[in-house]
Amino acid sequence: MKRMSSLAYHFGIRLRFYPSSKQKKLIKLNYDAQRFVYNSYVGRNRSSYHAKCYFLVKQSKAMPFAFSILNRYETKLAETVVANNELLAKPKNIRDAYSFLRIKEIDSLALANAIQNYHKAWNNYRKIGYGIPTFHKKRSDWAYQTNCQYIKQDEAYLNNGTAKFIDAKHVKLPKLGVVRIAGLRKLIKERLFKHIPTRIGTVTLKKTAEDQFYLSMQSGSDLAFVKELPKTQNQIGIDLNLDNFLTNSNGAMVANPHFYRQAEKKLAHAQRVLSRRQRRAKKARRNLRTAKNYQKQRLIVAKLHDRIRRQREDFLQVLSTALIKNHDLVVAEELRSKNLLKNHALSQAISDVGWRKFLNMLAYKGRLYGKEFITIDPKYTTQRCHACGTIMGHNGYKKLKLKDREWTCPICHTYHIRDWNAAVNILQKGLGSWQNPKKQAT
Repeated sequence: MKRMSSLAYHFGIRLRFYPSSKQKKLIKLNYDAQRFVYNSYVGRNRSSYHAKCYFLVKQSKAMPFAFSILNRYETKLAETVVANNELLAKPKNIRDAYSFLRIKEIDSLALANAIQNYHKAWNNYRKIGYGIPTFHKKRSDWAYQTNCQYIKQDEAYLNNGTAKFIDAKHVKLPKLGVVRIAGLRKLIKERLFKHIPTRIGTVTLKKTAEDQFYLSMQSGSDLAFVKELPKTQNQIGIDLNLDNFLTNSNGAMVANPHFYRQAEKKLAHAQRVLSRRQRRAKKARRNLRTAKNYQKQRLIVAKLHDRIRRQREDFLQVLSTALIKNHDLVVAEELRSKNLLKNHALSQAISDVGWRKFLNMLAYKGRLYGKEFITIDPKYTTQRCHACGTIMGHNGYKKLKLKDREWTCPICHTYHIRDWNAAVNILQKGLGSWQNPKKQAT
């Protein structure tokens, strides 16, 4: 049987499921166990690191070839380093050290995934230079990962692993047993009933802050999950902005729905009530996790946030799918949302539109349907005349400001709508049909 990484196609499945009260307790138990293991690795690695730094500093103050006698504190510190190294040497050591991790209700693969995620976090830190593993705090949303195993199976299907589909409405999961799901997508249902070879990899169970449970499965196969769409011979450039969500190179505009702005007043009122109940609970010295009025209001606020998120995601999904299906090439500007959010005057509006998520959707849907999506450097795209190549802000021409939504080229006298002109420039830059701006500016 092939490994997941060696399969040609991969696809994510996300389903809502409805566990019983007993199953909810098991999910919480596995989440707590996974969080404990992850935090144990973080904490013990940190204590070992600080101890080693302490000994390095002490050794640097003494002569390099001399070793001073350790005092009681230093002896205890050295013993801690040795114990931590022994515990972190093998994944099974932490289960041997803590008996409560060996009870039958806890999934051993959940603990293995916690250790694997810890090492992945360090590998990502070494690659990109930031993101050191930190402690996982207690939250109102839970999540833990397990794996689907195929024991003595010649071929992997959706209904013969340790995590499997029983029918279109039920799934069997390790330790939890059978759970009812909301329903299956058509392409997954066809694979289940037609018995098409499909392997299930990592399985993630999550409870959101609004008390909804979701099941995410990583699936892989050598047969494509969707067919590539026919070519349309159409190409398009899109300019993302705040006045309207996007303007394309054909001149069409998509309005900005402003989902957060529409719910802002209702959300602000609910958050004020939540804050007031929090103050009352603290004044009465009650734990917020057991304060019923606080938890009721927290759930109301969480549902409002989730409604905004689902509205935005549905809008982005529909729009991105339409762009990919109707065009062979989609070109957009590469936006760094993290940098854009530093502008405090526009940060709320930028967060509301979801540009980064939209670009990610275009990228994976382009690969899925056999279309091309590329991003380009946005430099000069708003300052350049697409007709003659003149760049404003060079050769004595006044640079366009953010308030200048319409302008006329001083050379060819072409009238431009700022966003439309930018979308055309983005498409031209993606096709490589415009010259280097610096050469034109000289």
